[in-house]
Amino acid sequence: MTSIVLTGGGTGGHLFPAIAVAAALRGFEPPPTLSFLGPANRGERATVEAAGLPFEEVPAAPVRGRSPLGLVRSLATLARGSLRALRLLRRHRAAAVFSTGGYGSFPVSLAAWLLRRPLVVFLPDVEPGLAVRVEQRLASRLATSTPAALDHLPRAKTVVTGYPVRPEFFTVDRAAARAALGLGAGDRLVVVAGASQGSRALNDAVLGRLAGLLEAAVVVHITGQAGIEPAKRARAALPAGMAARYFPAAFRHDLPAVMVAADLGVFRSGASILGEVPAAGLPAILVPGAFAGGHQHRNAAWLAARGAAEVLDEDDLTGLADRVVALLADRVRLEAMRAAARELARPGAAAEIARLVMEAAR
Repeated sequence: MTSIVLTGGGTGGHLFPAIAVAAALRGFEPPPTLSFLGPANRGERATVEAAGLPFEEVPAAPVRGRSPLGLVRSLATLARGSLRALRLLRRHRAAAVFSTGGYGSFPVSLAAWLLRRPLVVFLPDVEPGLAVRVEQRLASRLATSTPAALDHLPRAKTVVTGYPVRPEFFTVDRAAARAALGLGAGDRLVVVAGASQGSRALNDAVLGRLAGLLEAAVVVHITGQAGIEPAKRARAALPAGMAARYFPAAFRHDLPAVMVAADLGVFRSGASILGEVPAAGLPAILVPGAFAGGHQHRNAAWLAARGAAEVLDEDDLTGLADRVVALLADRVRLEAMRAAARELARPGAAAEIARLVMEAAR
């Protein structure tokens, strides 16, 4: 039986594409055996195992922005992780490795190259980060979310597939999703999410103008674990009628349904927005983070240039509530953004990447 190893990590934007591709790989006959190798320091194990994938820890560490001492420690961790990855790839008899980038993928990708195992690398962002810039030289094939990425990758071995998302984004019915959330016909729904780890800046902006937001819409606020207690306290302080319109949570497993049901999203612009905003057909306000080399600015700009989103700089977050209220009042603009987002959706992305991986394995 064919053995496929998947790797990636550092953020959810690198984990969820691997999970979506794993689901597509299970559709082959006979299905390959699958396993995920990567770091376990940011909740990766729980996310991967919840998707039914066996997880084995391979140490990894970022090198960008490290102090001299931190850089030495990171390089030592990467060396240790690479040696462990070599042992595990031999044990699994991996026919191919699929990497979604991020620092968590590098030890396994390097081990695949050293063992001469085919390596398929997926670039989720518009521009590659450090890991993918190195891994593209090791890869047999590459896949990417957007045509813009072709300016940064070797075209001869790169395929534009789109960003693979969970299939629920394409199977959830909008009317049913709204009914499940208890929304009336006239209710407007805004979903705010600061990526897998949450965003303190976004959370503070929402809580600072919470009453004004709730006058305009029902708000589902995904805070991340660090932000949930302040959000719960803010809800407890609201009048009963407003509290019934505010739904804070550290994480929501039904995020695809919430996004499909929503009228507007407010998000960081990590890689996942390139797939999930189009798949949900959701107009968005994107607030790029300035970390990790500024790739979030380029992701946000790509969606905005195609009419699916507006960009709000973090320095301007005091104006977030006003921007949300103004957009909700402009139904023509919202519908144009929704149509533009839907035009960018790629329902077959996961299946196309799975085909590339299986071709490499054979």
